[in-house]
Amino acid sequence: MEDDELSVINFQPTAESPLDNWEEEEAPKPDPEEMLPLLESPEPQHRMIAARAFCELQDDRAIAPLIHLLQDSCPLVRVSVAYALGRNPSPDAVEPLIDQYNRDWNGYVRKGLVWALGNCRDARALDTLLDALKTDIPAVRLWAASSLGQMAKVGYDVVVKAVPPVIEALRRDEVAAVRSNCAWSLGQLSRELPSNVVYAVAIDALIESLEEDDDLSVRDDAKSSLLRVGDPRGLQIIEELQMDGLI
Repeated sequence: MEDDELSVINFQPTAESPLDNWEEEEAPKPDPEEMLPLLESPEPQHRMIAARAFCELQDDRAIAPLIHLLQDSCPLVRVSVAYALGRNPSPDAVEPLIDQYNRDWNGYVRKGLVWALGNCRDARALDTLLDALKTDIPAVRLWAASSLGQMAKVGYDVVVKAVPPVIEALRRDEVAAVRSNCAWSLGQLSRELPSNVVYAVAIDALIESLEEDDDLSVRDDAKSSLLRVGDPRGLQIIEELQMDGLI
């Protein structure tokens, strides 16, 4: 996927979404009966307001019109729709979200799409999330990494397929924040594995990051994941590093 011309709507690839801190704004929740008709308004501003409303509201009636708006000509509408579908996850939305990810030129929108796909917790999203983690811009890779952790309870086959690419990104991604999210996700995935070869490789990767990553936040997330998994070998390494004053 080529670099995005995010400046078209004055966004930077690593910029936060205006919806990232949506929950910090204290206000009465919108009325779904007022918002539903606005999803079909001819005015982009109205469609955006309605889509943002369903970032707070859960209402099955909104899913079909939101899916339709994934292809809206306005990127501000599309990103709001992506968040809204993430808050209203539906099996019906998975394929449309994937299709829009594959065609959307805007990295800011794709960031929302991979977040929504993670919230859907559907095996069909796995390949798209793995592709995003491997090939997309940093802001999208960041959320693809965490969305893969959301796939932990989808099924054993999904976890086994997700672990190697997450390890690869944990070791090699140039952005520390992406590696941190990979460490968190690898911990989530590992908790769903039996004590087998895949599990052992995942624990090895977390220990490796704990001991060798140059970034403190990555090491901290690797440590937290090892503590959550409760692997005896990982716990022993943590204890030894603490005794030596290395963490």
